[in-house]
Amino acid sequence: MTNYLHGFIPEEQQRLIDQAGFLTPLIYPRIDFVGCKKILEIGCGVGAQTAKLLELFPEAHITCVDNSETQLAKAKENLSFAGDRVSFILQDAMNFDLPEQYDGVYICWVLEHISEPLKVFRSLKPYLKSGVKIWITEVFNSTFYYYPNGIHMDAYYEKYNKYQLACGGNPDIGANIGNLLFQAEFDNIQLFPGGFHLDRRESKYLFDFLQFWKTLMKSGSQGMLEAGLITQRDIELMERDVDNIYANENSVFYYRFVQAYATIQ
Repeated sequence: MTNYLHGFIPEEQQRLIDQAGFLTPLIYPRIDFVGCKKILEIGCGVGAQTAKLLELFPEAHITCVDNSETQLAKAKENLSFAGDRVSFILQDAMNFDLPEQYDGVYICWVLEHISEPLKVFRSLKPYLKSGVKIWITEVFNSTFYYYPNGIHMDAYYEKYNKYQLACGGNPDIGANIGNLLFQAEFDNIQLFPGGFHLDRRESKYLFDFLQFWKTLMKSGSQGMLEAGLITQRDIELMERDVDNIYANENSVFYYRFVQAYATIQ
């Protein structure tokens, strides 16, 4: 695994919950685990996405795997309402040793933080039933575009992505998901574009999304500060540039992520 870009402080744990709710309309319309009885969620974090899966697929039991005791402890707290519908395993996704096989796998915003994601797929295969449904959602940070341009946002975003690379992650992992699944010899691999193209037509949503974006950018700030990549002033100037996007009558905010589906025969 890698050093986690966003850290494990309580504010970050809450951000993950807020993010899951805010991005639900973008992530879940395509995801289908109907008929699945045992879903494995890789990199469950604090259980933010798990809660949505439990709601959407009430017949499924979900096994949450994460390599952080801190995150799993918070996930157990957040998902206490689910009772025996959910279980938890502390484990490295690149070296699985799981107790059973699964007919569904869910991965969301996780592979971007893993140094060797191909190892995850190869380690996973022995624990999958024939016909398993695998759904993956991942970042593609190079697609980010906004107007009006801000030099401080640009500089911060460049350092943010370089910091993720230095942590062993990949801010453009979404672009390579198809290749990785193919190399791991999965079947029926399909890729789908996701994301948003926001402008003044949806003023309230644009405003809300820009606030979310500032929070996302700041989630990496603690590690970036400690690494000497940015100063507190850089954070303030980045936030000012994001606010300036909304202030412009021709404001645009564009970003694409990638969703993937695969199975095994």
